[in-house]
Amino acid sequence: MRWVYAFTEGNAQMRALLGGKGANLAEMTRAGLPVPPGFTITTEACRAFFQAGRRISDEVRQQIAAALKQLERDKEQVFGSAQQPLLVSVRSGSVTSMPGMMDTILNIGLNDDTVEGLAALTNNPRFAYDCYRRLIQMFGNVVMGIEPIHFERLLQRLKQQLGVQEDREVPADGWKRLIVDYKECIQAKAGRDFPQQVHEQLLLAVEAVFASWHNPRAEVYRRLNGIPDDQGTAVNVQSMVFGNRGDDCGTGVVFTRNPSTGENRLFGEYLINAQGEDVVSGARTPLAIAALRDQWPDIYRQLEQVCRQLEAHYKDMQDIEFTVENGKLYVLQTRSGKRNAQAALTIAVDLVREGTLDKQEALLRIEALHLDQLLHTRLDEDAATDVLAVGLPASPGAAAGIAALDADTAAAWSKEGKRVILVRPETTPEDIHGVLESEGVLTSRGGMTSHAAVVARGMGKPCVCGCEELHIDLEQRCIAVGNRTIAEGEWITLDGASGRVIAGEVPLKEAAMTDELRQMLQWADEVRTLQVFANADNPEDAQIARRFGAQGIGLCRTEHMFFAPERLAVMQRMIMADTPGERAEALKRLLPMQQADFAGMFAAMEGLPVAIRLLDPPLHEFLPKVGELQQKLQQAIGDTDKEALRRMIRKVHELHEANPMLGQRGCRLGIVFPEIYEMQIEAIFCAASDCMDKGIRVLPEIMIPLVGHVSELKALRELVDQTAERVLGAERKRACPYKVGTMIEVPRAALTAGQIAEYADFFSFGTNDLTQLTFGYSRDDAEGKFLTRYIDGKLLPHNPFQVLDTEGVGQLIELAASSGRSVRPSLKTGVCGEHGGDKESIAFCHRAGLDYVSCSPYRIPMAIIAAAQAAIQHQAERLVTAAHKDAS
Repeated sequence: MRWVYAFTEGNAQMRALLGGKGANLAEMTRAGLPVPPGFTITTEACRAFFQAGRRISDEVRQQIAAALKQLERDKEQVFGSAQQPLLVSVRSGSVTSMPGMMDTILNIGLNDDTVEGLAALTNNPRFAYDCYRRLIQMFGNVVMGIEPIHFERLLQRLKQQLGVQEDREVPADGWKRLIVDYKECIQAKAGRDFPQQVHEQLLLAVEAVFASWHNPRAEVYRRLNGIPDDQGTAVNVQSMVFGNRGDDCGTGVVFTRNPSTGENRLFGEYLINAQGEDVVSGARTPLAIAALRDQWPDIYRQLEQVCRQLEAHYKDMQDIEFTVENGKLYVLQTRSGKRNAQAALTIAVDLVREGTLDKQEALLRIEALHLDQLLHTRLDEDAATDVLAVGLPASPGAAAGIAALDADTAAAWSKEGKRVILVRPETTPEDIHGVLESEGVLTSRGGMTSHAAVVARGMGKPCVCGCEELHIDLEQRCIAVGNRTIAEGEWITLDGASGRVIAGEVPLKEAAMTDELRQMLQWADEVRTLQVFANADNPEDAQIARRFGAQGIGLCRTEHMFFAPERLAVMQRMIMADTPGERAEALKRLLPMQQADFAGMFAAMEGLPVAIRLLDPPLHEFLPKVGELQQKLQQAIGDTDKEALRRMIRKVHELHEANPMLGQRGCRLGIVFPEIYEMQIEAIFCAASDCMDKGIRVLPEIMIPLVGHVSELKALRELVDQTAERVLGAERKRACPYKVGTMIEVPRAALTAGQIAEYADFFSFGTNDLTQLTFGYSRDDAEGKFLTRYIDGKLLPHNPFQVLDTEGVGQLIELAASSGRSVRPSLKTGVCGEHGGDKESIAFCHRAGLDYVSCSPYRIPMAIIAAAQAAIQHQAERLVTAAHKDAS
């Protein structure tokens, strides 16, 4: 088997085998760029290394030795020779770029003999011994596991003794003294000597770089960026060129465009008389790349030409490492440069305008993370230093405010003009007024799809959930984190994109809808087939959704309309009613409130469909918890108040369910208490009638939740149709083309979708509950208890509440959509769970032939781009499949 390839033997298409760096080095070599020669040990060798118990096989060793011999011939140098020493670097190179996450070792091939040969050959002992001390330091850290601080202390001690500030001021004798100290440090800390045998150095370095694939920072980076663990890393062995050989030498990093703004101008830094790690370590202040034009104009022109050539070749902004040795330019690496959100859009749009990319290629370049960054408030990272704890990044954006430990306090302080962060062990629907009035939400329990997360995302508010390091003391009104205490009323800052909780008020950067984003969304609209709707629960969210490009409302959760304090009191009166008359009176008061909400939604989405889900949660969620009521009972004075509290406690006990998720909720609630659903349906049609009177085109869609049996939908559809007839009358009913459908969130509904479709105009897949019921997971318990272990242990590829489980839940969706359309070909289908804002889940929805996805307003631009990417990629896959069929 082939495990090793010279740079002259590879190309850019071999990325999966050679890694990104190796493939690019091969591609640049083929293009004739000044790349120091070398060879790549493949990602397959990395996987074999781990399978063999972290050992390089004899076959791989033999191929490395053969490649090294060829390199010696190419360079006319000998590895380990004291007369013409060949030195090499050993660098990682994963398939997906992971800058800084894995290890590199430079100057391999130096020992006590070859360093003298290098000094004589170059007539520069200071340079030779500088390279040797660098090798010992990097080797000691990467291969032998010695903390860098031990070497740094010895270096600082030497500088103090010599009275110098910078490394380049240290003379050869100083480096010789430091080398002795470094060797003694290795012996003391590692219990063995620094190896003098150069072939041993090389093999140990390769093993260490392979092993760095599983270092903690690399594993965290892969988890954050969704990079598969089984990719492995290649290792690149490259002949050394030296930027630290004198004042006509240097090293630097250059981006072909500004990664912060996207401006089409070279951006980067360099150092004279330095090696690569000096630029990134901060040990010396580098010079801006523009200064190179004046210092070495010829080198600058060559570098500019290389940048233009590489950007044109890769059709993307490049991040290039270069070295200048004795006035000659060498290119050590190129890769697609990391950039922030605005720069990503600017670069993509500019590359289309310049003719480098077409629109579809530009769309494929946009990352969901970039759009999340762009459309939410962000932290000023330079000021985000005092991190208290890290929880789950449940809703993107950043917010700063004073900590309020209950919803009433949050709402009261907000009305006083204070900026507030609601901090709770967990939130319930009863806390909605506090969430609404807060800048952001922080909980110590709950997962990425907990109540707090879902509501915050829907409102576009930052949220950090499941921050178990926090101890929230509601009696002492404070938050404890380790040995620190934050009192209620003190400032904290949340970063919903990373899950960080930061002490104090950190400055924020506002989001903006830029011209480049508008242009990209326009291009996306030209190719996507999947519609993008919004999950919105009030007219304000509907207006935001429409501004961001929503084509309708895919889910309006009516329960969220009842939690404002004045409405909650009426809702509780309805629940507490002992007679049908009392309940009817409360519902009569709720009807105009609902009607006003729906009228506002219809007006905001004029001419677009608005899907309204009738009441879903069990009634006890609108009542206080027993513990709170008992505490109030102990503090109550008057007999009337005490009796009212006792009555409410009895009602809470009466409504208590062992498993509320599977209890009296959704359509079951509407069947037991049809008057509740009838009030909501009447409010919908009264609002529609009012809007029609004003010339507003209304397209209502009434969604029946949690249907598991066709008879449930049949009964409630009859209620909708009868109410429409009563409220609108026959003629106006014809002018209001409403639909009735159901949320498919019970596996039985998916399995019997053909029967249910007889009474449904649309299926809306509620993937949050469908995932819970298919897996048998309670999402809050799963995310808070065992799901992290499952993902870390590779028992599951993703959190199924974030990325749709296409194998299980996806099968149910495809089956239900297919069965439903076989009965009703015009059946409209879509996803309205949180998966509607996830890129991979959107791609599945496109392939499954659904009509739409629905997500929170602030995720709509990302969903639009993702829908376009899915269409482009699916078309490309079909073309490849067709070509293979033709070929066979």
